[in-house]
Amino acid sequence: MTLKKKPSTALHKAIVVQMVSLVSTSFGLVAALAWNEAIKEYVSVFIKPYFAKGSGVVSLFIYALAITTIAVLITIQTTRVLERLDSK
Repeated sequence: MTLKKKPSTALHKAIVVQMVSLVSTSFGLVAALAWNEAIKEYVSVFIKPYFAKGSGVVSLFIYALAITTIAVLITIQTTRVLERLDSK
C-alpha cells in the first residue's frame, strides 16, 4: 500500500500570493513610468517657457517637488484608509 502525498496547499497559496504581488507591483511600475513621462512633458511644455533658456535645473526641481508632494499626499490618504480598515 503506497500513500500518495498531496501537494502542500499552503505552498501553492504562498506562490499565488507572491505572483499576485509581483504582477501588481509590475503594473504599478509601468503606471509610474507612464506618469513620469506625462509629467515631464507637462513641465517641458507648460513650465519651461516661463523660465530663461538653460534653466533645465529649475524645471527639474519643480518636477521633483511636484512628484514629492503627490507621493506624500497619496501616502497620507492610503495610511488613513488602512487605519480605518484596521479599526473595524
